[in-house]
Amino acid sequence: MPGESSVDVLVVGAGPVGLTAALELRRRGVACRVIDKLVEPPQYAKAVGIQPRTLELWEAAGVLRSALDAGIQMRGQIVLRDGDQVARVDLEVPPDVPFAFLALPQYETERLLAEALAGYGTRADRGVELLSFTQDDEGVTAELSGGERVRAKYLVGADGAHSVVRKGLELSFEGGAFAEEYMLGDVEVDWSLPRGYALRATRDDDLLVAIPLPGDRRYRMSMLVPPDLATPASGEITHGFEAGRTPQLHHIQAVLDRLAPEPCTASTLRWSSVFRISHRIVDTYGRGRVFVAGDAAHIHPPTGAQGMNTGIQDAVGLAWRLALAVDGVAAPGLLATYDDERRPVGEEVVGRTVRAATSGGVQIDRDDPWTTVRREAQLLVGYRGSPAVSPADPGLAVDAPQPGDRVPDARGLLREVVRFPVRLFDELADPDHALLLYAETAEGAAAFDKLAATTAELAHGRMRAVAVLAPGIDAPYLRMPVLRDGAGEVRAHLRAADGEAFVVRPDGYLGHRGPAADVAGVGGYLGRVFG
Repeated sequence: MPGESSVDVLVVGAGPVGLTAALELRRRGVACRVIDKLVEPPQYAKAVGIQPRTLELWEAAGVLRSALDAGIQMRGQIVLRDGDQVARVDLEVPPDVPFAFLALPQYETERLLAEALAGYGTRADRGVELLSFTQDDEGVTAELSGGERVRAKYLVGADGAHSVVRKGLELSFEGGAFAEEYMLGDVEVDWSLPRGYALRATRDDDLLVAIPLPGDRRYRMSMLVPPDLATPASGEITHGFEAGRTPQLHHIQAVLDRLAPEPCTASTLRWSSVFRISHRIVDTYGRGRVFVAGDAAHIHPPTGAQGMNTGIQDAVGLAWRLALAVDGVAAPGLLATYDDERRPVGEEVVGRTVRAATSGGVQIDRDDPWTTVRREAQLLVGYRGSPAVSPADPGLAVDAPQPGDRVPDARGLLREVVRFPVRLFDELADPDHALLLYAETAEGAAAFDKLAATTAELAHGRMRAVAVLAPGIDAPYLRMPVLRDGAGEVRAHLRAADGEAFVVRPDGYLGHRGPAADVAGVGGYLGRVFG
């Protein structure tokens, strides 16, 4: 009979969110185990839109190249109404954003994350189900299928909309549901739609949404279920795939015959399903030593491809905190700030996607399109006022990043020996905090070494310091990596002042900014994070 094993963190669910949590933990040296009740990875093209913010996180985690190799650029959307084209939206991004939008089927996302995780010696244990769990002040005891018992310091529930972990925590999951049923299909279509463009076509109450996938004119189709496939809801409508009849090619073809922009034929059906949509969110993202992330915490319409990307950010935000807690260096209350930061994000995404689903899609502000793009790209997610960042500085310019804001990238940085410019994000890819120091004069850099030594001690060695100097500044005494702000983008994008210090969290958000000479101010922030 199986006995009891132990692990630092037990992750339930081997979808994109659970795999991300495990990968982020393993990057930080935390022992974790991933279990999933499914014997084989599902081959769903369910979530296909990858936001620029997710690509930034994947770059830091080392999976960006695999994602780019496997996906295609999402270039825009063509909108038809009653057979006529009424809009063509091009998905461009602002010049300072390093990545555009990517289309990648969920089964490929799970593959590349699983391969990256395997590089750390960890693979998901499939066919293993969480039956129940209990927790105490020292850890969590999980009862698994097959009579196995696991003792973990922490438990992460990334087990989807019907989460066993959420139910075991007795979290509320308030919200509502849409009565409509949809069918999804992963097919090839021989039309002349431009590569990388999605299609949204409507006629009266009829609907067709086609999202491009890698391959020869392959798309994930979404459309209303025809009467012969409809399954009446019994009691409470549940979110996700439904058992029953599976859509066939002729069902998809019938919708194309009514709504496609030109005569075309669907072929090579790879996968299909019937789907219902709910919108719900938990009352808290964790209790004690047990946490939920992704669909286990929030579900909502797929409009704007926000769900999986939001869940991935949940996992990243939770993992760096857990890593510090496992190592015994987290400040009291740090884990509670996961809920403080991520639940308001989940509430905003649920509300926004419900509004978009009932109003015909994402609404673009014609007077300020870049703000719409940044919002949908999840680049405006921020944590100002969080207990895990310093207070805002009222003296900063309106467009200056405040503590809690995403740190923008900057290009054109120069480093000795390197014969080409590098990016700021290259310097922020480590799994620990970063201390970024900016100076325009030698006097401005005078306090850098002292601050770097102090912060390294306060952060228990989990801090990398790097100086960025304006061109022409000589500071040979600095005992840290030195880069030159060759293009002036660090100064411009951060609104950096001479002699200023920026503490960047492992998730790429600004924890603190202020004068490098103000050691107490920086130490105050670190006291919020490190014990």
